[in-house]
Amino acid sequence: MPVSRKQQALDAHASWAGKIEVVSRAAITNPAELAVAYTPGVAEPCLEIAENPQLSYVYTRRWNLVAVVTDGSAVLGLGDIGPEAGMPVMEGKCALFKTFGGVDAFPLCIRSHDVDEIVRTVELLQGSFGGINLEDISAPRCFEIERRLKQACDIPVFHDDQHGTAVVSTAALVNACKLTGRDLRSIRVVISGAGAAGTSIARLMVKMGVRDIVVCDRAGSIYEGRAGLSAVKTELAAWTNRGKRGGTLSDALTGADVFVGVSAPGTVTGEMVARMAADPIVFACANPVPEIMPDEARAAGAAVAATGRSDYPNQINNVLAFPGIFRGALDVRANDINEEMLIAAAHAIADAVGERLAPGYIIPGPFEEGIAYRVAEAVAEAARASGAARLG
Repeated sequence: MPVSRKQQALDAHASWAGKIEVVSRAAITNPAELAVAYTPGVAEPCLEIAENPQLSYVYTRRWNLVAVVTDGSAVLGLGDIGPEAGMPVMEGKCALFKTFGGVDAFPLCIRSHDVDEIVRTVELLQGSFGGINLEDISAPRCFEIERRLKQACDIPVFHDDQHGTAVVSTAALVNACKLTGRDLRSIRVVISGAGAAGTSIARLMVKMGVRDIVVCDRAGSIYEGRAGLSAVKTELAAWTNRGKRGGTLSDALTGADVFVGVSAPGTVTGEMVARMAADPIVFACANPVPEIMPDEARAAGAAVAATGRSDYPNQINNVLAFPGIFRGALDVRANDINEEMLIAAAHAIADAVGERLAPGYIIPGPFEEGIAYRVAEAVAEAARASGAARLG
């Protein structure tokens, strides 16, 4: 009898006993080597770093080390399962960092949902790392945690659920518009999902030139003045949906050029796609079951369809973004990952498609050679140009 996917995954994780490990880079095979790697020789770099803490990037692994931080409150599609249960995902993220970007990453799973405690914990540990990757922290706390850590830390702080998703989605949009003869400045985009991913996608698309975006939550279109909006959604309403369109997601999609879904399975029908503009673009990224299956979207008239799944073309996959973004930031010892760096990453991913652009290929796959390093180079250059780099 074939082994189920569930059992396969459990057996693999049990055999690995963890997806990452610490490996010594220093040979310690005799007393002389021990004396250099540890006492008394280790005192020399300690004294140098005490005089100039920036030398920690020279004499330790800090220059290549990222903390992957979670509180376990929004793990994949599993919800608030706690920090220990989130550990397999964080280990997996660390393995992806190393595999695709050559970045050493270490999971920090914090037993608290308190914003102040999480911020203070990471702030106190920042001297051990070259960057912080926030992961699977529920909205709206994730926005506040990132904002405060960016203010408190002198190393890059990046929330992948927000910005990684935004970079890859926007890269795909650039190429989908090119394929369908659209201009970013003249399209209407409807986003389903007003959490971390949806809000960040909207923000980056605006920065890239999109002028007309409507974001929908469970109650329908978000607009300035709508009753019952949270503080985060009130802020979102101030710079989206300038026409103050009300109504449901279905209403919003009528005549829209682009749909981006980061919400829930089955929220879009073929009939809704058919009422969009001619040759619509549909990114249905709810995982594992998208808002609409790509076959159904195409049958309803979609010129381009993308999902978050690996078993369909055009996967919107964050692994295209975060390893290269951190590789570039670390290489120039950046003190931030800013919008200029995110825009550069999106363009680098989009440009990697080149002349191969087609309805089933608007974005490269994560295993295509050199993707992370193309992104890294673009991000490093943007860091230098924007003043975030501390190395030339």
